[in-house]
Amino acid sequence: MKRVFKKLFQTGIPQSLDKKAHEKIKHIYGTADGEYGPNLFVEHHLDALDAEDWEKAIGVPSPTEKEILESLILINSWSQDDDETIDTFDFGLPNDISDYVISVVFNGDQITEIVMES
Repeated sequence: MKRVFKKLFQTGIPQSLDKKAHEKIKHIYGTADGEYGPNLFVEHHLDALDAEDWEKAIGVPSPTEKEILESLILINSWSQDDDETIDTFDFGLPNDISDYVISVVFNGDQITEIVMES
């Protein structure tokens, strides 16, 4: 798997894919499909971050799972293939509070995978 990093201001994410990614992350949270993606991401961060970190990240000292998922922002985008077509979008917490992200992989406009990565 080759990562071809692009600057966010150059590539960003099309609004339709951003909306689809956020909706899917929220939809699978708490289900078996979310086990290695949003479930793990939320569980890890609830255990790892203290009130001061949460305040810095999203402005509340003790967020709900919903607040965590709603706070996700695009951190990076990259290509899994050598063709440099951007197909993977990494979402994480604001303000560089964590190196962990939820990676959403697209094939065209269809989501094929959602997993937590670091």
